[in-house]
Amino acid sequence: MNFNPSISSNLGQQAYQILREMIITLQFKPGQTIYETEIANMLNISRTPTRDAFQLLISEGLVEVLPQRTKRIVSIAESKVKESVFVRLSLENSAFKLVAGNWKDSDRYAQAEKQIQRILDEQRNASAEQDVKQFLQLDEAFHTTILQLAGNETLLSVVYQMRGHLNRFRFLAMKELKQTGHLIEEHEKLLAYLKGREKNKIERLLEQHIGNVGPEIERLCKAFPDYFLD
Repeated sequence: MNFNPSISSNLGQQAYQILREMIITLQFKPGQTIYETEIANMLNISRTPTRDAFQLLISEGLVEVLPQRTKRIVSIAESKVKESVFVRLSLENSAFKLVAGNWKDSDRYAQAEKQIQRILDEQRNASAEQDVKQFLQLDEAFHTTILQLAGNETLLSVVYQMRGHLNRFRFLAMKELKQTGHLIEEHEKLLAYLKGREKNKIERLLEQHIGNVGPEIERLCKAFPDYFLD
């Protein structure tokens, strides 16, 4: 894998994005030890941007530092998943209802709806092909497109940071529990409720769409005990 410095001078940020995605999609397993030298060789970059990328992952809580400065992918913590779900649900519930209240016939909302419909079409294709990685990326694009309509950059930044922990769990749940079909149906309903300015229905559906993770955690902890903290 080679970077082109002419595209971006910030190789550390590029490396961070690649490593973050590999952690979220479980290409690096929870609890796995990783080494800066090996990562630098894999990405064909120097140690300095590799170290910068590790610092970002450490600050996000996806990588931890052990004695002798060994680095390890943080295990999935049930408490962290539930905390992230609570924060995400609170933020997205407020933002989605704000967007619903502002939804109107205008070029901005027409373009957003067009983009969301394209995402839904691509999600159906990803689901049919059982491409969980692509499906998760499109799931993020669906929610981000709506959150952008709220016009709050701080919100977008906070949601992005906290999704790192949650999305590892969501990727595993999508892959093992075959959830993609009903998630598309819920996305279609959310779009309809936004257009209809139906705030109460949005709140109830988001609770189901985001908040109901208890049974999933129990099943996945039993199936993948090495991925989760005791």
